[in-house]
Amino acid sequence: MTKKYLDKLIEEARLVILRCLVELPSYRANSSTLTALLDTYAISMTRDGIKTQLNWLAEQGLIEIEDDLGSVLVVKLTERGQDIANGRSTTHGVKRPSA
Repeated sequence: MTKKYLDKLIEEARLVILRCLVELPSYRANSSTLTALLDTYAISMTRDGIKTQLNWLAEQGLIEIEDDLGSVLVVKLTERGQDIANGRSTTHGVKRPSA
């Protein structure tokens, strides 16, 4: 896998995580649930890989990590994350949603 392809895959995964959180009633999920949801979009990542992306999204202010239970992270979407997921704003490292 080339670095360019891997970068695009990660950007896509970050967008899908944000869009999944937008669809959930409380804008919250755990890393295990998000791993399963990404699989439904044919984005296969390890649980550790998902946690890495969740930590990155938190550093960017797109989600908040509410609990770190060791084996899973519980996260919540921020307003900024919702703007990115809905295409009202953009940020480096997250794919822009299609029109």
